[in-house]
Amino acid sequence: MNKIRTRFAPSPTGYLHIGGARTALFNWLLARNMRGTFILRVEDTDAQRSTDEATRAIIEAMEWLGLDWDEGPFFQSRRLDTYREYIDRLIASGRAYYCHCTADEVSLRREQALKEGRKPKYDGLCRERGLGPAPGAVVRFKGPLDGVTHWDDLIKGPIAIDNTELDDLIVLRSDGQPTYNMAVVVDDVTMGITHVVRGDDHVNNTPRQILLYQALDAPLPRFGHVPMILGPDGKRLSKRHGATSVTAYRDMGYLPEALVNYLVRLGWSHGDQEIFSRDELIEKYTLSSVGKSAGVFDPEKLLWLNAHYIKESDPARLAGLAAPLLAEKGLAPPDPDYLAQALVALQPRSKTVPELAEQVGFYLVDRVEYDPKAARKFLTAGLVPLMTDLFGRLEALPDFGEQTLEDLFNGLAAAHDLKLGKIAQPVRVALTGRTASPGLFEVMNVLGRDRVRSRLRQALEHMAASSDEAGPA
Repeated sequence: MNKIRTRFAPSPTGYLHIGGARTALFNWLLARNMRGTFILRVEDTDAQRSTDEATRAIIEAMEWLGLDWDEGPFFQSRRLDTYREYIDRLIASGRAYYCHCTADEVSLRREQALKEGRKPKYDGLCRERGLGPAPGAVVRFKGPLDGVTHWDDLIKGPIAIDNTELDDLIVLRSDGQPTYNMAVVVDDVTMGITHVVRGDDHVNNTPRQILLYQALDAPLPRFGHVPMILGPDGKRLSKRHGATSVTAYRDMGYLPEALVNYLVRLGWSHGDQEIFSRDELIEKYTLSSVGKSAGVFDPEKLLWLNAHYIKESDPARLAGLAAPLLAEKGLAPPDPDYLAQALVALQPRSKTVPELAEQVGFYLVDRVEYDPKAARKFLTAGLVPLMTDLFGRLEALPDFGEQTLEDLFNGLAAAHDLKLGKIAQPVRVALTGRTASPGLFEVMNVLGRDRVRSRLRQALEHMAASSDEAGPA
């Protein structure tokens, strides 16, 4: 068997959307599983709509997802001579012809056909006239007038289309540009593509492309058409369902491995397993396990997966992702190691990188901003002796490990005849400004002795000021 060669061929007319990313992923996994070649091809022959910005955005999204390619990127706009060569070959063999009909004339005849109950396809007026090039002329493929075009779809199974349903499609426009179907076939032939895996919105293109392969005496690739992705309302996924751009999810703080894991499970399965490493996906992926029905995009499931990967991720990596968000808030971590250490306890509590950045803020400020309700309840004048005692005991600690801190608090509670919770919550507010945080001893360990003492000093000042404002009883 020849080495498998797959491709992803986006049009640079916009961002890489979720559906396109899944198609790229399925082709990438197929190539990696079969130790084949994955090719990136940019279909930019639509000069009016294609932009360099969109091309860069697509490549950036592919790189972020980790979908590396072995060959390319190839650009259709740089291959026009190749397309013309193959079109000339079709003309020379009698499988294509020049058509001088104008678009308006063809449109009128289609309307007439509809009125008469016939199929509104090109009527073949120029098919046997032996015309040559002319201003405004197009080149049409001379398709068969009878018979059936069929293929065994790798996902949908056997599909057959009556050739009478097809018309003589244009392969070269009047402006000299090849049409989509012609360019795609030439690209796939010249690049040796063995498997074409794409969305099922291309099913109607496949019989036309098969006929072109046959006319060029080229070997057919295997075709597989992946069902579309639906929104939660059962309609095709679109902007009305929220973000559909890969880079939008990156900017919202999703990790690439979470999106990859989610997209591959949106139409593919391996038993009941939900979470896969990249190596597991490569090992287990087969097209035979791709479902025939449309997948439904579930934002909550994606968020759940992202929370899992946030929890399991290297804190140093997350620190690098969170740092720019913190800089926007005017919070500059003293060093990456400190930020990474601060994130550890927050990872199980966060679903996205922005959530991490929001929660870690109290570690990075010089002065804590207290939640007013928490301060009124816990930073009271009556606790000044307790906080003062704690302040002194911290200075004498041999180390600032969590167990040492726990032992200190147990001793402090015994000395003041208080339950540990009566001490822990005021200290938590003093150190973080709020009543909810990771474990108190873990917070103190990360902050370090100097920051903890500084914040306790601030709390004592606040408590004294609150007492003065209250006035005499």
